[in-house]
Amino acid sequence: MNRRNVPNFGGKKNDIQFLLMIAAASALSLGLLFYTYRLTQGTVSASRDKKDDDDEELEEYDSSKGSNVSAARPRMRESGTGFLPQFVEAEQSRPETPVMSNVKQSIANIEEAEIEEENEINDSNPALSFADLEELDKQGKIFFKAQKYMEAADCFTKALEVGEALRKGKPNANVVTKQEKTLLNNRSAMYEKQAIAVGEGPDANMWVDLALADVDTLLSHEASHAKARQRKLRLLEMSQPPRYFDAMIEICAMQLLFMQENRDRLRMGLPLPAGVKPPVEQDRIEKIMHELLPLELDKIMASKEKEKPNGSASKLPASHTIMQLLKSFRGYNAWMAVAARDESVESLTTQLNDEVQSLEKIKLLLRRGRRHAFDKTFSNAVDDFDAAMDIVNEVTAAAASDESHKSVLLALETDEDYPRLLEWAGLCRHLRYDLDGAVECYDKCSDLEPTNTEILVKRAGVKMDAGKVDAAVELFQTALALEPDATDALLHRSNLHMMQGKTEESKSDLERCVALKPDFTLAYLRLATVHMATNDIDNAMNALESAGKLDPNSSDVHSYRGELYFAKGQLEDAKEEFEKAMENDPNNPNAFVNAALVVLNTPSSSGMPDVQEGIRLLNQAIKIDPQFHAAYVHLGQLKLSMATNLSDARDVVALYDKGIKECRTKEEAKDICSMRILAVAQVEAASALNMETLNMQAQ
Repeated sequence: MNRRNVPNFGGKKNDIQFLLMIAAASALSLGLLFYTYRLTQGTVSASRDKKDDDDEELEEYDSSKGSNVSAARPRMRESGTGFLPQFVEAEQSRPETPVMSNVKQSIANIEEAEIEEENEINDSNPALSFADLEELDKQGKIFFKAQKYMEAADCFTKALEVGEALRKGKPNANVVTKQEKTLLNNRSAMYEKQAIAVGEGPDANMWVDLALADVDTLLSHEASHAKARQRKLRLLEMSQPPRYFDAMIEICAMQLLFMQENRDRLRMGLPLPAGVKPPVEQDRIEKIMHELLPLELDKIMASKEKEKPNGSASKLPASHTIMQLLKSFRGYNAWMAVAARDESVESLTTQLNDEVQSLEKIKLLLRRGRRHAFDKTFSNAVDDFDAAMDIVNEVTAAAASDESHKSVLLALETDEDYPRLLEWAGLCRHLRYDLDGAVECYDKCSDLEPTNTEILVKRAGVKMDAGKVDAAVELFQTALALEPDATDALLHRSNLHMMQGKTEESKSDLERCVALKPDFTLAYLRLATVHMATNDIDNAMNALESAGKLDPNSSDVHSYRGELYFAKGQLEDAKEEFEKAMENDPNNPNAFVNAALVVLNTPSSSGMPDVQEGIRLLNQAIKIDPQFHAAYVHLGQLKLSMATNLSDARDVVALYDKGIKECRTKEEAKDICSMRILAVAQVEAASALNMETLNMQAQ
C-alpha cells in the first residue's frame, strides 16, 4: 500500500505495491486513462492489422447524395484568406495554409502566392459549379496515387476555394459542407506525407504545422472526426521537438469521445462489443507519458527552485516520520536518557540570557534543543540547533582576526558537546532536505570522531537521498568494517539493497540485524516489508508477530498488519488494524491513507463505497503530513472521479499543485506530476470538446 518515505531510508518505496484502489469509485470517469483499457482485455479490433486509410486511399464523399450547396454559380470571394477559421489564421506558431503548395517557397511568400492563385481562378473561371469541385478533387487523387503530394494538395486547395465560393451568399453560407471536410482531411494528409518525405528539419516542421492547421480547422467543424484526431496525434508526435503534452490532450479527447459513445456499457460495467477497442493503445499512451513526464518534472523543479527564497530549506516532515528515523539509530536510547535527566525547557530558557557567553550559550541551546526533541516539539528543536550553529559560524568567522574568539573556537572544538551539536544539526538539515548542509555538519563530526559508525550511517543516508549510491555503499562498508555488529548500519544498508532491487541481500542484512538485537522492532517491520515485496505473506506475518510482541501498541505494527490483511483480501481485518493504528498514533499518516483505501474497496449498504469517508481520511493524512505525496495522488484520483463539472476537475489540478509544492525531490514529485498531467490533459480535452464534465454518470 502506501508508506511515507523516511530520510536515510532512501528515496523509493520498497514495500509491496498494491493495485490502485480507486477503481471502484472512478470506473465511470476517465480518472486514469487506463481504466477503459482494463474493460477491453481480450477484445480484438477489426482494423488492428489494417494500415491507416490514408496509406491506401484518400477519404471519399458520396457525390450521389448531392452537395450541400445550390447549383448556382456565385463568383469567388476576393479576400484571399484561404480555408481557415480566424483562430487558425491568427495563430503565430503555424504558417498560414497556402493555396499553392511549393516546397521551394518560403512561408513569407505563401500569402502572396495564394492571392495570385485566387485572382487567376477568378479571372479565368467567372462561373463555377459543383462539377468543378469534383473535377479538382478527382485530379488531386490522381496526383496522390502518383505520390505527387504537393500537386494533390494544390488541387484540394482549389477545390476548397470552389466549395467556399459556392456557399457564399446562401442561407447556410457559414456551414461547411461534408465535401469540404473531406477535402480538408485529404489536404492535411498530403501535408503530412510531404513532411514525412522531407524528413527532419524546418521544412518538415512547416508541413507538419500546415497539416495541423487543416486538422484543427476540420475538428472545429466536426470534433468527433476520427481520422482527423488520429492524424493530429501523429503530427504532434512528428513535430520537432515533439509536442507531447498536446499529444496527451489529444489522447484524452479521443478517449472522452470513445467513453461518451460507449457510456451505457461503461456505466453498467459491461464488456465492449467484439472488435471495439479504445482509440489509442495503452503502450502508446505509456510511451508518450514516458517522454513527457521527465520534461514536466524538469519544468516543475526549475520553477520550485526559482520560487524558493535564497537559503531556505524544506519544511520538516510529520513527527511520526521523524520518530521513525530517530529510532532507527543505536544512539536513540542514550540521548533520550540524557534529555530525560536534563532540566525542563522552561528551566533551560531562563538560563539563556544576554549575559551568557558564546560557548555556554551554544551548550544551553544544544541541551534545550535535545529536550525539545525528547518532547517531540521538533520545530522548536530545529530552531535551537540552528541558533547554536549560527553562533558557531560567527565565532569561526571572527576567530581569523580576533584572539578572544580564537580561544572560544578552540574550546568549542575540544568540547565533548560539539560533535553532538554537529550531529543534531546534520540530522535537522537532512530532515529538511538540505543535503549539502547535512553533509557539511556530518563531515565535520566525522573529522572529530572518525570511528563513530552512527555518523557514518547518517552520512550514507544523505548520500542515498542524493542518489549517490556508490558513496553510500562505501560508507556502509566502512561502518561495518569498524563495527560488524552495527545494527543501524545493517538496517539502513538493507534499504539501500531494496533501492537496488537486491531483495535477498536486504533480507540477509535484516535477519542478521534481528539476530544481533532481538528487541529491534523497526528491523522486524522492515523485514516484513521485504517479505511483502517478494509476496512471502507467511514470513511477513511472522515478522510482524515478532514486532507486535515487542510493541503491541505500535501504530506501525498495526498498519503493516493491516496491509497484509488487505493483500489477502481480508478487508474487515485490515480495517480493524488501520483503526487501531490511527488510535495508537493519530499522527501516523500511513494509517489514514491505508484506511482510506480499505474504505474505498468496501461496498456500503448501497453497494457503493463510502467515498466521503475516504476523502476525509485522505485529507487528514495531508493535514498530518503535508509532504505525504501518496495522499495527494489518491485524493486527486478520487476527487477527479467524483467531479461533476470542469471547475471541480480544475480543483484537482490545484490539489496536485499543492502537493508538488511540498515535494522535495523529483522522485517525490513524480507520481503527483503524472497525475497532474492526466488531469490537465483531460480538462483541456473536455473544454475543447465543449463537455461540461469528465464524469459519464453526470452526462
